[in-house]
Amino acid sequence: MKPFMDKDFLLKTDAARTLYHTYAAPMPIHDYHCHVMVNEIWEDRSYDNLSQVWLSGDHYKWRAMRLNGIPEHLITGDAPDEDKFMAYARTIAAAVGNPLYHWTHLELQRYFNIYEPLNEHTAPGIWEKANRILRDGLTTRQMILMSNVKTICSTDDPADDLRYHQKLRDAGDFPVKVLPSFRPDQALDVRNPGFAAYLQRLGQAAGVVVKDLVTLKDALASRLAFFDDMGCRVSDHAFAYVPYAEADESVVAGILNRALAGGTISRGEEEQYKTHLLQYLAALYTKYGMVMQLHIGPMRRVNADMTRKLGPDTGFDSINDLCIAEPLGQFLNSLNEQGMPKTILYCLNPKDNYVLGTMLGNFADGGMAGKMQFGSAWWFNDHIDGMVQQMTALANLGMLSQFAGMLTDSRSFTSYPRFEYFRRILCNILGTWMEEGEIAPDMERVGHIVQDICCHNIERLIAR
Repeated sequence: MKPFMDKDFLLKTDAARTLYHTYAAPMPIHDYHCHVMVNEIWEDRSYDNLSQVWLSGDHYKWRAMRLNGIPEHLITGDAPDEDKFMAYARTIAAAVGNPLYHWTHLELQRYFNIYEPLNEHTAPGIWEKANRILRDGLTTRQMILMSNVKTICSTDDPADDLRYHQKLRDAGDFPVKVLPSFRPDQALDVRNPGFAAYLQRLGQAAGVVVKDLVTLKDALASRLAFFDDMGCRVSDHAFAYVPYAEADESVVAGILNRALAGGTISRGEEEQYKTHLLQYLAALYTKYGMVMQLHIGPMRRVNADMTRKLGPDTGFDSINDLCIAEPLGQFLNSLNEQGMPKTILYCLNPKDNYVLGTMLGNFADGGMAGKMQFGSAWWFNDHIDGMVQQMTALANLGMLSQFAGMLTDSRSFTSYPRFEYFRRILCNILGTWMEEGEIAPDMERVGHIVQDICCHNIERLIAR
């Protein structure tokens, strides 16, 4: 029986072990999509206990705890932090096969030097040891530096003032680039009851009164220019499916005017509006050399009652099963006339792996390797099977060697061992192919491919 999660965890061949330890492990991290709070980096937040680190905002953990029958007061309620941690310990001990089981133990190993399995028996000792380390000065900045992180791209609304990004840049005392990402979902959500109020806030941030389509575009362009000045290299959009419905600009202007007046907007009109704004934004991304990320496939806020009680992003979302290929292809094709931005496509439903894998080749640019990317296995797929399926599909259909690699998509500063998890899985795939004679046994060449996927490809993609 192999040791529990030792130095060769997930590495099943000699080639895989060499690829990981020699080539992958030393590479720095560029976390180009995450949801961390930048104010906590600026303030160098400290923590009283492990529950604050792990359970204060992680819907992955909350969802697992509910599935394990943990009452809500021990998850998001007012129970003492220690009681919440003990409930999580019981959950993790039962969560065999769930990536949380591996992530939790990797985090205990990397940040707290704790190698024993977490369960209801070991939890009190782990609680005390981890809390001592936290109180001794394991802050957000220390976690980032310990993880060899070089770049963090947060997720930011166009109306955000980016004050903490500015503070970090002005201070110049933190050696990690903390850059904003441009996520204009609220400006596209024309059927949202709060849409008009949001556009007012966007206009205030841009110094523009948003009263029509022209002034809305002016506001978005102004904010994107500001984000670019602050170092932004990526945008981000989230959709159940990427819409495509062409309409004359005058028609889109009328749809927006009706929405600003509180009128009803149909689903078809929403698609026309979103298509037009997305095309406009994509042209701006091309102008600034930014990467356009399209996250496709969630069904959000399925449990309406719990969402009303706890708010969004609290663990009540699912995979959608809509057909995404035709509108996505039509939308991307519509960008050809104005110039295609660097693009990363993510799918939440693994049924769409081969849709995205084949879509990339339609719009690849001979002038830039890796311009069109199949994004890393996302959300409900960032486990062993999901990562293997995503990378295998990419290898089967495209160029795995050009892959931009892993990201955390996380709100937690202890999530960086997910890069290690990904790298071990990647090296095991390539090492197995090498051992089985499916690729040439050129360790140096394959090792450089590993380093490109771990680091260099995303460096090139987000470079100015």
